[in-house]
Amino acid sequence: MPQDATVYDFDRVIDRTKSDSLKWRAYGEALPLWVADMDFAAPEPVRRALAARVDHGVFGYACEPPELRPVLVDWLARRFGWRVDPVALVFVPGVVTGFNIACRAFARPGEGVLVQTPVYPPMLEAPGNFGLRRDETPLTRQADGRYRVDWEALEAAVGPDTRLFLLCNPQNPTGRVFTADELAQIAEVCLQHDLILCSDEIHADLVYPGARHLPIAALGPEIAARTITLMAPSKTFNIPGLGFSLAVIENAALRAAFVSAAHGIVPHANALGAVAALAAYGEGEPWLEACLRYLEANRAALTAAVRDRLPGVRMASPEGTYLAWLDCRAAGLGKAPARFFLQRAGVALNEGTSFGHGGEGFVRLNFACPRSILKSALDRMAAAVDSVAR
Repeated sequence: MPQDATVYDFDRVIDRTKSDSLKWRAYGEALPLWVADMDFAAPEPVRRALAARVDHGVFGYACEPPELRPVLVDWLARRFGWRVDPVALVFVPGVVTGFNIACRAFARPGEGVLVQTPVYPPMLEAPGNFGLRRDETPLTRQADGRYRVDWEALEAAVGPDTRLFLLCNPQNPTGRVFTADELAQIAEVCLQHDLILCSDEIHADLVYPGARHLPIAALGPEIAARTITLMAPSKTFNIPGLGFSLAVIENAALRAAFVSAAHGIVPHANALGAVAALAAYGEGEPWLEACLRYLEANRAALTAAVRDRLPGVRMASPEGTYLAWLDCRAAGLGKAPARFFLQRAGVALNEGTSFGHGGEGFVRLNFACPRSILKSALDRMAAAVDSVAR
């Protein structure tokens, strides 16, 4: 299949305003650079497979395609050097569902769940859904805007009844891709404190040159034995509306506890989601490689615009994801910069406070869109910031 990025028209603007798009309907006429879905059409093999399944015309209760597990196992081995037994895969409707099941399975009301902030909002909410205590530890922002783990704070945040660590890597919203050394230290904390680790790795495939994603469970059998790794084709191939994700759980006892906790929550297989996942992982890699090159160019354009056109705004170039974390605290935009950009620029972003401690004065920006849309949004934002600076 063709590999050249010019074969794939990521510049094409697809009108989503009259569709069922949450992204494009939530804020009216504003340009939406907020929720994490891309404005690109899914890979052609995915669309072709879905069309064939729809043409079949019968949508009864479904089971997984027999080819699905081998394709997924091959993907993990090729992309990450991670070899897992097909039996270790558990299918769930979404990664958010997955870490909520983990909370239900591995902690009892009143016990603690550890999270690093700022972090994806549903991860903050999950402990409270089950009467659990949220134990927070902050990621530390360095002078260059890059975040690191505060190891002393991490150790101090683990209580005697902390049971579960919810890890996000690649990290949302900061864009960090943790190194092998960092992951090894996190694994050591979990081993020392007897913590179950639930690792949200939904952005694992969206990593830029200079960084490399390593599934934490791939570090070795000790950490694999206490890890639930959550992945999905949803971000990778832009199919989040199809409701398909996977949990990789190599420890049989851990897997049984997770499956038991999912009883009554996880429905029958989504026929379209499984078909799309099979096509995406089986035939979508050329599209992904082209998409990554396009996203990398968008990242460069955004980095330059923030540096040259948004005085007082700072950002570190994300190592992974298609999400940028903008520090607006020195720009004079008030305590709610996302609201400022919505009202003054007509650009919808995520307010940093929704990501927990350390998010005050920040916004999250999704740059997975045609470059013309990104440019229009940045032009609007620059004009709004300039009006404050004058």
